[in-house]
Amino acid sequence: MAMYSFRPRGVCSQEMHVEIDSQGIIQELQVVGGCNGNLKGISALVKGMSAKEAVQRLRGIRCGFRDTSCPDQLAKGLEQVLAQEQQ
Repeated sequence: MAMYSFRPRGVCSQEMHVEIDSQGIIQELQVVGGCNGNLKGISALVKGMSAKEAVQRLRGIRCGFRDTSCPDQLAKGLEQVLAQEQQ
């Protein structure tokens, strides 16, 4: 298992920590800042989901007038993680 951390941009959350196992399954997600209840819900939903599926489901979600959201920022961070693992 590996733990990855990244800083989302353009949203209320300040930092995301995601643990992914060797099969690419999300084991844990912790988000610092942001809408506490919503982010706890997202964390519970992605736990046990493949990182690739999470990217597909969350990419492009917007928050109000913003062009991004915490779920979208999570997807972008996961994309970076997946790209790193393929190298």
